Amino acid sequence: MSRAFVFPGQGAQTIGMGKALAEAYPAARAVFDEVDDALGEKLSALVWEGTQDDLTLTQNAQPALMATSLAAMRALEAEGITIDAAAMVAGHSLGEYSALAAAGALSVADCARLLRIRGEAMQKAVPVGVGAMAAILGLDLESVRALAADAAEGEVCEAANDNDPGQVVVSGQRAAVERAVAMAKDRGAKRAMLLPVSAPFHCALMQPAADAMAEALSAVAISAPRVPLVANVVAEQVSDPDRIRALLVEQVTGAVRWRESVLFMAAQGVTETWEIGAGKALSGMVRRIDRDIETRAVGTPEDVAAALEAMNG
Repeated sequence: MSRAFVFPGQGAQTIGMGKALAEAYPAARAVFDEVDDALGEKLSALVWEGTQDDLTLTQNAQPALMATSLAAMRALEAEGITIDAAAMVAGHSLGEYSALAAAGALSVADCARLLRIRGEAMQKAVPVGVGAMAAILGLDLESVRALAADAAEGEVCEAANDNDPGQVVVSGQRAAVERAVAMAKDRGAKRAMLLPVSAPFHCALMQPAADAMAEALSAVAISAPRVPLVANVVAEQVSDPDRIRALLVEQVTGAVRWRESVLFMAAQGVTETWEIGAGKALSGMVRRIDRDIETRAVGTPEDVAAALEAMNG
């Protein structure tokens, strides 16, 4: 049984996530403390007692989701399941940072600070209301690329997330994305809907944020991960710290090639994914990409216990 540990991205955040882990495992609690210290604020209080609106702000959601994923990882480690139980790691967008921290390539503190900068830079790159993202359901990547190109009309409209065989997300200027949504049905899409996001991620409009991340990442130590990372923008495994740094910059404007990443992992013999952190969105995507891959979500003490039983069973 070859497994990959995968780490969720934005959209998985919920008030209270990670709290039960922090109460059950001192090592999980320590992650939230470390993130609070790194940011100089009580992000944990926002995650556990704040409002969903505040948590959903990009600059909060990104470090909060990473903290929850790392808390789950620490809980697994407390039960004897280390990152070495995985053949490789991958993360969806910001989840790539969680994957790197879990694999020992980035410190939790550096990761928290980088994600705060990333969230703020992404939000600042495009004023609220100027950009948009939309999910196109029932069309493959090539069809959505063609749709986005036709909808652009001189504006930015790009395929941003290739999530699974029936879901591709487009990103760009609001008017162009709205045109893509309007045109999608005629192109054979089952559904097309605008997403409740505050900025158009993973498209050319994010170049100012990519520049900010290039500067921030240049000042941070990155080690070779203990297990290889399957990187979003190339959908293949990487271990070289300099290449990882370059790809994290490219990732801000580049597409999240999740479908291809899962197919790559399957081709390398991965038969099981563990989704470490909040929610089960990636598990659903994995099942739609390759039905032969078994999925498990690890986000609560009960999930940790079930994972331990499965490992020892």
